[in-house]
Amino acid sequence: MSFLISDAMAQAAPAAQQPGFEGLLFPLGILVFFYFLFLRPQSKRSKEHKQMIDSLTKGVEVVTTGGVLGKVADLDDNFVKLEISENVFIQVQRHAIGSLMPKGTYKAIAKKPKV
Repeated sequence: MSFLISDAMAQAAPAAQQPGFEGLLFPLGILVFFYFLFLRPQSKRSKEHKQMIDSLTKGVEVVTTGGVLGKVADLDDNFVKLEISENVFIQVQRHAIGSLMPKGTYKAIAKKPKV
């Protein structure tokens, strides 16, 4: 019956070798790469934003994440009252504050001549 199946095909396959520590280096390298590329900068930005929110005081000029420029009129634990125009106030959540603006920005925008 050996004439139907060649002897080379009938032999058992060689045992597969188990990958050692070298086989884990590439996946671990990818994980480290993604940590330094994505996770670490995001946590750093989040920490800086939290510090900025905690440092808010009355009279500071801010821009919300929606793009509204205003001056902080009042603060509490969760909300900030912004003066966006003379005697016009809105309340936004603290985490909606996007960035601090330099002193005088609010006043310069408010005094622009209307077209």
